[in-house]
Formats: sequence, C-alpha cells, structure tokens
Amino acid sequence: MQAAASVVKVTEYLLLQDGYRPREDEPFMNPRQLEYFRQKLLNWKEEILRESRETLGHLQAETENHPDLADRASSETDRALELRTRDRQRKLISKIDAALRRIEEGEYGYCEETGEPISLARLEARPIATLSLEAQERHERRERVHRDD
Repeated sequence: MQAAASVVKVTEYLLLQDGYRPREDEPFMNPRQLEYFRQKLLNWKEEILRESRETLGHLQAETENHPDLADRASSETDRALELRTRDRQRKLISKIDAALRRIEEGEYGYCEETGEPISLARLEARPIATLSLEAQERHERRERVHRDD
C-alpha cells in the first residue's frame, strides 16, 4: 500500500516538471492543481528553512565584541532586524503548514468566509490565501473602519 502511494507521489511530481501551470479552463482543484500548489508550498517552506539555517549560522559566527560603540550598535541593529525577519518567517511557516493541511483535507483553494473558489491568480501570488479577493477586501475595509474609531 505504501509503495503504491509513493509511486503516485512520484508520478504527480513528474507531472509538474513539464512546466505545468494551473489554468482556469480545467476543473478547479483537480489532483494536478493540488499537487502543483502542494509542491509550491513545500518548496517555499524549504527555502525559508534554508535561509533560517544560514541566518543562524551567521548569527553564531558573528559573536565578536566590537570595541567601537558605533560598530556594536550597528551589529545589534542588524541582529535585531534578522531576528524580527526570522520571527515573521516562523509565522509564515505555520501558515504554509496550515495550507498543506487544507490540501490534505480537501479544503484548499476555497474561501473560508464564503466557500467560493479563490482565484488561481490569487493562489499563484499568495498560495497561503484563505480568503477570496473580495472577502479579503471586505475584511481589510472592516479593519480600517475599526482602526479609525
């Protein structure tokens, strides 16, 4: 059973190697589209993790003590910026993992608010999207109204 599943995964992966891009004229979230977005999410996650490992190595290597106050301040500012960036990426990884779970559960590509399909163009640009463009715009308008109160 497990061997059959891995053959299916390899076959699906090979389908994506031919330059496949999801199109509006094919059934929405068909197996090929789902595999395309799954691979896109996994590749994105791996890239973020690779960058995080490089940053960690860089931060560990740069433990030198700067005698000049300006150099020390600059180094600390750089370190704080890197750590803030990594924190954002940690949150992004959890959103990627949530999108991968939605693929496995058959919920990926559909708006959480309306249940309508999210456009392929939006998913291509933001594969972790959970709202359609219209629902996202409504959400942002509501946020602005409440923020302005």
